[in-house]
Amino acid sequence: MRSVEEFVTEEAATSSAPGEDEHPALALANSALVLPGGRTVDLLGTPAQAEQWLARRDLAPADAGLAEVCAARLRVLREQVRSLLASRVAGQPAPPAAVTAVNDAMTRVPTASLLMWDAETGPYRATPHPTTAIVEHALAVIASDAADLLTASDAARLTACASPPCNRFLLKHGRRQWCSTRCGDRARAARAYARRTTMD
Repeated sequence: MRSVEEFVTEEAATSSAPGEDEHPALALANSALVLPGGRTVDLLGTPAQAEQWLARRDLAPADAGLAEVCAARLRVLREQVRSLLASRVAGQPAPPAAVTAVNDAMTRVPTASLLMWDAETGPYRATPHPTTAIVEHALAVIASDAADLLTASDAARLTACASPPCNRFLLKHGRRQWCSTRCGDRARAARAYARRTTMD
């Protein structure tokens, strides 16, 4: 039988905050969760978890064989992206190191579709993606998406979940300020409790 922690971890891993499906950078930022009671879940905590996370987003094959150094690089980019999103939400200048990290990740792999030639089918265009550069490719895609998220129209909808201790970001839809139903229920329960205690 699964423990409560395993259940919560699985639920957190499979429920997406609004905007994550369109923005892998948002999903990356939300891959380290703070749960009620101060527990944390890191969806990139091991190479196997990092590989599964990338594979679910079609950023790496399921059998990529990621090493710890690769998982660590994802975790480092996650912290830089989180600081950029937090700066944007707070309306503060971004840390220069975070901007540099995103730009470095974007420029490590070719982004242009190059001309290729197949002996059987002839010319075609494709972006090189050798198996030795799986993580570089994934980091570049995520970094490019982070840049898009921060500079395009979605940036105005970017917010932090309004249900402490949750640390996830989301794209607002209407007045919704929570990343999940669970967080919304917790925030409503906290408001109801606060109202009851002030009436006593």
